[in-house]
Amino acid sequence: MDEPVVAFDLGRMLLGDAPPLFLAEILVRTLIIYGWTLLLLRWVGGRSIAQLSIIEFLLVIALGSAVGDALFYPEVPLLHAMLVVAAVVGLDKLLDALIRRFRPVKLAVDGKAVAVMRDGRVLTEGVAARRIGMPELHALLRMNGIENLGEVRHAFLEADGQLSIFRAEPPRPGLAIVPPFEVAPPVPVAPGEHPCCLHCGRLFAPQPAEDAPEPCPDCGELRRTRVSLARGVDSCEPVADTQGGMPHDGREETEAAAAGLHAGDRGRTLRR
Repeated sequence: MDEPVVAFDLGRMLLGDAPPLFLAEILVRTLIIYGWTLLLLRWVGGRSIAQLSIIEFLLVIALGSAVGDALFYPEVPLLHAMLVVAAVVGLDKLLDALIRRFRPVKLAVDGKAVAVMRDGRVLTEGVAARRIGMPELHALLRMNGIENLGEVRHAFLEADGQLSIFRAEPPRPGLAIVPPFEVAPPVPVAPGEHPCCLHCGRLFAPQPAEDAPEPCPDCGELRRTRVSLARGVDSCEPVADTQGGMPHDGREETEAAAAGLHAGDRGRTLRR
């Protein structure tokens, strides 16, 4: 019959049931497993944590489980743990070779890049395909220095979760995402101002105040906010409209201030 556990027994808490010499064995086990794992990882090749693929992330988890038990459990033989580590690394190398040789395997394991923005507008189908919310996308854009959706020509969510952004030259009018809506609420649209969709950033022509807004044809959102001019929009060069929304030509820049467009931060009027 097992003896009852004595609470706050310092000897049990610090040393357990193993003899003190077992501490030296733990050090030897750690050196052996650490050196063996390091040798195998050098064979695999490494990338920074931010660039880990799904397979490499799985490799880290599997190695952590295989290595950890052998370090301090006396009933786990070292050769068993070394065999597990070698098998895990070997599977990683095999999958890596299959990924490089067969594109269907790469798509199944690593996934593919998805377009999430085009010409200042969020592509809701791309966002839904990668299962990210609009606040998360806005946060990724802000971390890349984007203040207004009109600054973005193309944006792709890569297979590793990184966001690739190609800036528009010149920027278009669009939805301002600085400051975040959690910090400052979106500005309501006044009569005569150009509205944009609060969800995807699609631009619309001004509507009479008495008309209720129709659902956005891209995302179905009803809420609107006023359009802002991205920083650096100070020319009257024509910009082609590819959204089917508010036209943007040379005359529009001149009419923007009178129509209620704003530049930079939300609420700051355009100055010329």
